Amino acid sequence: MGRDLGDPPYTPQQLASLIDDVQDFPKKGILFKDITTLLKDPRAFKQSVDQLTDLVRQHAPQVVIGMESRGFIFAAPIAYQLNAGFVPVRKLGKLPGEVISTEYDLEYGTNTLELHSDAVSPGDRVLIVDDLLATGGTVSATIDLVRRLEGNVVAVAFLVELTTLNGRDRLRDYEVVSLIQF
Repeated sequence: MGRDLGDPPYTPQQLASLIDDVQDFPKKGILFKDITTLLKDPRAFKQSVDQLTDLVRQHAPQVVIGMESRGFIFAAPIAYQLNAGFVPVRKLGKLPGEVISTEYDLEYGTNTLELHSDAVSPGDRVLIVDDLLATGGTVSATIDLVRRLEGNVVAVAFLVELTTLNGRDRLRDYEVVSLIQF
């Protein structure tokens, strides 16, 4: 399957070695971290999910939220391992039924996220999971949705954190967990 890391367990640095850099994607000047190269290795994918789960287990969430779309890849198996519910946060117009929404800024425009209005109950312990923390815009918008439903965000977790973009600073009121840092 490409790069052989040998037998698990793998360190975060070994897992990071499976993530490729893609220059000028999705637009010129951006260095994209392509996690699909890690995901296609079944042992590395399992190790990533297991290690991220171990890092957040102490927070005992009742609900794990994953943001469209790569957040789903990690949030669903983490929810399964923690015996918690899984809730998707989707882009505008993708969820049926009654939703709440929030608009947030991107580097090159705006986007809107939606959450079912009954997805989180007041007081629920919520873990938010995404593949990557960059500037913190997407996760901040998701936190806004959870807070509007009176949920309690116990932690936010990421496979990858781009430390030079200082997304953690935007999340200083929350426990931030990341497995791999660049």
